[in-house]
Amino acid sequence: MKTLALLALTGCALITTGTAYAGALAAPRSESCKAVTEQEIASLFEQWNQDLQTGDVHKIVAHYAQRSILLPTVSNKPRLTVAEKEDYFHHFVENRPSGKIDQRFIQIDCNTAFDAGLYSFTFAKTGVTVSARYSYTYHWDGARWLITSHHSSAMPEKKS
Repeated sequence: MKTLALLALTGCALITTGTAYAGALAAPRSESCKAVTEQEIASLFEQWNQDLQTGDVHKIVAHYAQRSILLPTVSNKPRLTVAEKEDYFHHFVENRPSGKIDQRFIQIDCNTAFDAGLYSFTFAKTGVTVSARYSYTYHWDGARWLITSHHSSAMPEKKS
């Protein structure tokens, strides 16, 4: 009889714990969401591009969150650390690139934003223009929007 009572109490405790855990998972967000417009998200690329044109890799990399990934156009290596991003941009800015958005899609959620589409870079040193696909994911850190992921890849098909 004691064993049966103990099993019943254990079962009730597990059900109560499971219900509390499930409730915690379903709890609404308590964070406050930063109000932002598509135009403000679009301006983040313009700020990044302006810093890119200065050639100052520290300014460029300052746009990236501490925990972020850069999957660049002209490197096979994913860049995770500040030093790896600085190394990439040190070589990239040597040709004096200037970017231009050709087509974009922006999606905004609570403290995150996604900007993806097509852009082209003209390199002042060589005069070459490269068309590429891009995606930026941004996160509001409480003070500013930072890049958490940046992917860029050259267009696979030549224009005819």
